[in-house]
Amino acid sequence: MQQESDGRVGDTGGEVAERVRQVIAAVGVSQREFARRIVMDPSKLSRSLSGTRRFTVAELARVADTGNVDAAWLLGSGAQPDPAATGRTAARNRRTAGAAPSDGGRPLQIVRETVRLIAERGFHAVRVADIAEACATSTAAIHYHFPGRDDLLEAAVRWCMDEDTARRAAHIAEAADVAGELRQLIELQTPHTRRQRRQWSVWLDLWAEAARSTVVGGLHVEYYRQWRETVADVIRRGVAAGAFRPVDPETAALTLTALIDGLASQVLATTPGEPGTSADDMQSALLAYVDTALAAH
Repeated sequence: MQQESDGRVGDTGGEVAERVRQVIAAVGVSQREFARRIVMDPSKLSRSLSGTRRFTVAELARVADTGNVDAAWLLGSGAQPDPAATGRTAARNRRTAGAAPSDGGRPLQIVRETVRLIAERGFHAVRVADIAEACATSTAAIHYHFPGRDDLLEAAVRWCMDEDTARRAAHIAEAADVAGELRQLIELQTPHTRRQRRQWSVWLDLWAEAARSTVVGGLHVEYYRQWRETVADVIRRGVAAGAFRPVDPETAALTLTALIDGLASQVLATTPGEPGTSADDMQSALLAYVDTALAAH
């Protein structure tokens, strides 16, 4: 087993992929959840496990940390761990979350702290040393999991995408009807709370980075494709149910999501309680648009 010049691990027989499968099984979570914990694109994990893509050294470091196994074993040069012991250790870490780095291990802690610091200071003002201090670890440990700044930014974007997608699904599930689903999505995207304002601050910073970074730009395109499709699906079902006018769902979704983005940027530029665009103003404007342009009267 060897590390190649691109940072990926050579693996002619699929041994590494098989060991990663054993780790996932021992941790006792789905493949998608494991991808979330190691902050990796689920499709990349799937391709790496199937042998059409090779794991990078940093990815295997995150697998080892999350699965509580020796990275050397993953690479084929260490003693094989006891799967039952691995599972017990993972369970013990979940029970003692207060003492552990975070639910999901060190990689997720690093990403969460990165997102928090980006919201507070902006991406380019955040140093690796700041992240290490927030995680009570060393800069070497940060680079062990995320070798470069781009790797860390990609992981932060992907984590924000996953969290946002999960919140949208939960809010839609709470709605009584399709019109309620759209209202729930609007409520979720309106920065009323400090947490929502922080999330929007991160998104605005990442949008600017997306214009300069091919990797982040690609993630940005994929996120918005999913977001608009979510809105379009709600509108499509609303049209079929007679709750909305017979509009084109994709065009209406594009318009509504653009309104949300523009109004949210105005809200964040306004200090709460000061003159300007408030979160209530934003929500009222969005609901008025739905009422005048979409709702069937």
